[in-house]
Amino acid sequence: MKIFLSKYLGSIDKKGRISVPSNYRSVLGVENSSGMIIYPSIKHQCLEACSTQRLEELSRIIENLDPYSEERDAFETTILGESVHLTFDSEGRVMLPKVLADHASIDDKAYFVGKGLVFEIWNPAKFEVYLKQAKDIAQKNRGLLKNIGGQL
Repeated sequence: MKIFLSKYLGSIDKKGRISVPSNYRSVLGVENSSGMIIYPSIKHQCLEACSTQRLEELSRIIENLDPYSEERDAFETTILGESVHLTFDSEGRVMLPKVLADHASIDDKAYFVGKGLVFEIWNPAKFEVYLKQAKDIAQKNRGLLKNIGGQL
């Protein structure tokens, strides 16, 4: 399984284009020519991005919820309804929609942060604040990550 890893800083040009890291495009694989899916994160003030296959998996998970529940409607609205399909240009760039950039307070630079099956796109200053919090939480809870040989 290919997953999104690492953190990269990218610049947004005056036309609103940003180059997606080449190894992220590689993880997207055969879908590389058709682009990627991006939507506002429901966890943080950032954007989440994934392949169309991953979005289809999320859609199936959402479909398993009660069709009349407020939770299902909320997930359909905030994830599926807010998703945008972005296509790559010949240089591996995508046009970041202004409404999404505004949601994440992204202006001229953005961090790409690998999170396994998805990656996030952050305002760099906001990510640095979150990263410190995440490191503290991970340190306090490292015992949750156990392997066959013991704890990390």
